[in-house]
Amino acid sequence: MQQVRNFQKELDRLLQRTSNRPRLLLHSCCGPCSAPVLEYLTQFFEVTLLWFNPNLFPEEEFHKRLHAQLELIEKMGLQDLVHVIDLPWRSEEYYNAVTGLENEPEGGKRCTECFRLRLRETALLAVQGGYDYFCSTLTLSRHKDALRINHLGEELAQQTGAVWLPSDFKKHNREARSLELCEQHGIYRQLYCGCEFSLQKRQSVAAEKAAQSTLNEG
Repeated sequence: MQQVRNFQKELDRLLQRTSNRPRLLLHSCCGPCSAPVLEYLTQFFEVTLLWFNPNLFPEEEFHKRLHAQLELIEKMGLQDLVHVIDLPWRSEEYYNAVTGLENEPEGGKRCTECFRLRLRETALLAVQGGYDYFCSTLTLSRHKDALRINHLGEELAQQTGAVWLPSDFKKHNREARSLELCEQHGIYRQLYCGCEFSLQKRQSVAAEKAAQSTLNEG
């Protein structure tokens, strides 16, 4: 039987061997996911947060989530600990990456290519900027497969020469901590994953529930 990897324990062991403050390029998928991750990682790393999310739809949502991200860093008092690189909305890169996968279910192959796109950009910038590690907040959500994300990170590390930081940020109840921090600081929490297809799925489910509710009332 193949042993299941515990990425949090791998990170714990790495941190035990680290005496200085390595430079980390941390991709953030959104403010809520980044909240407990930043609270945790700024204790050990010199963190630069990368905002690269061309999957977000529509463009207004992209800017709304970026604002929430910047607001969160300020309200958590992390301005002096977290540098931010915010890249513009490059939606054409996302649509090129998922061409032919539009009808895939949520969590399927389309999501894998979305993860790959964002992690590749992070890895390339990590090499360009001379960072010690790169990573992503994506593993915070219980809806995201930490094994798949870590495998992609390791694959891209081999391709680019960057060093992947293993993680499963949902460990130690950090997803609940995200809710606490967002409520405490009044941070916007989105209602769908981010892309056009996840928005359509949410709207479809909401419409089905409304129709069922109407039938039940009748």
